[in-house]
Amino acid sequence: MKLTNKQKALLHVAKGKLNLSEAEYRATLVHIAGVTSSTELDRDGFNAVMGFFEYLGFAPLVATGADYGNRPGMASFAQLELVRALWHEYTGGKAGEDELNKWLLGTWKISSLRFLRKDTAQKVITALKAMKARAA
Repeated sequence: MKLTNKQKALLHVAKGKLNLSEAEYRATLVHIAGVTSSTELDRDGFNAVMGFFEYLGFAPLVATGADYGNRPGMASFAQLELVRALWHEYTGGKAGEDELNKWLLGTWKISSLRFLRKDTAQKVITALKAMKARAA
């Protein structure tokens, strides 16, 4: 069975986070799964390659925050998780969700992530990406 686009994207994210060159990435695919491209991978090959990447130190992000359900007009769970992840990367993990909420209150007049609207979430994500880029 073919991989989903999300699984292929995860492979490429892992490649980037591990600083693998294209040649190293291709060699991994050949040695671990016996294929030359992620488009040829099946689920077992994907799991084997991801297991090797985890052995090398890659740890995919897992959902850590509260899920407030599907609320019309409000930010989706994926948007909330992206905001949390960008905040974590921007602060280097030194500031938690309380500090994020303080930043949201001061900058966006929103007291908590749970009150973040979908249209404002897009602006918050863009702002955090810009802040992270400036910090780098």
